[in-house]
Amino acid sequence: MPIAFAPELPAFILGACIGSFLNVCIYRIPLSKSIVTPGSMCPHCGKPIRFYDNIPIFSYLWLKGRCRQCQAPVSLRYPLVELLTALLFTALANRFGVSVEAAIYMAFTAAMVTITFIDIDHRIIPDRISLPGIPACFLAALALPNMGWKAALLGVLVGGGTLFMVAWGYNMLTGKEGMGGGDIKLLAMIGALLGWQGVVFTIFLASLLGTVVGLSIMVYARSNMKLAVPFGPFLAAGALAFIFVGPELVGWYFGLMR
Repeated sequence: MPIAFAPELPAFILGACIGSFLNVCIYRIPLSKSIVTPGSMCPHCGKPIRFYDNIPIFSYLWLKGRCRQCQAPVSLRYPLVELLTALLFTALANRFGVSVEAAIYMAFTAAMVTITFIDIDHRIIPDRISLPGIPACFLAALALPNMGWKAALLGVLVGGGTLFMVAWGYNMLTGKEGMGGGDIKLLAMIGALLGWQGVVFTIFLASLLGTVVGLSIMVYARSNMKLAVPFGPFLAAGALAFIFVGPELVGWYFGLMR
């Protein structure tokens, strides 16, 4: 009897390795540094990290969260990004198996994880990711079922146009910038891959999550309504949620409307 191939374990390992690289991107891209050279190094002492000390998740646990060279503490963020990416890749492999669809969504997920943590740290969504991401997602959408160039183009227009109108309207009413250009380009990128339905789902869930989290932070920190909360992570979360459950929920909703 042949043994069925389970893609989840390889996907977990791949995700952890990709997550390790994403940590480099998260740290270097906002500083306009190369993500290729030099190799990984300790941010405290600047010494290169040996390959056996750079094993995702495991090395952090083995070294008890410290640099082998200078014994400086290493942020818990590093293994958490690796674990998060590994779990997301595992979930994608479980849902889509070994397929082009899974590969496309894994690459998109890696971009969303990178954008999320950069926006949390620096309140920016780098053009180095979103601008090339729009045509890349547009082309990738052509390989997805139930997508095509028209659906992808409409997703770009609805995605970028929706937030642009929100930002323009807020600026006209208050004279202040309420939505950054990075969010607009990010939603255009999301629309290029997920179509207009993905855009609507993403905006709805991102707004819901953003409201709940924002109010919770303000209550905890006793801040006023002027507290700035980055919106990029919520857009990324909404887009990833659509990949896993969005089509079913959209189909269920339109079924109720008949």
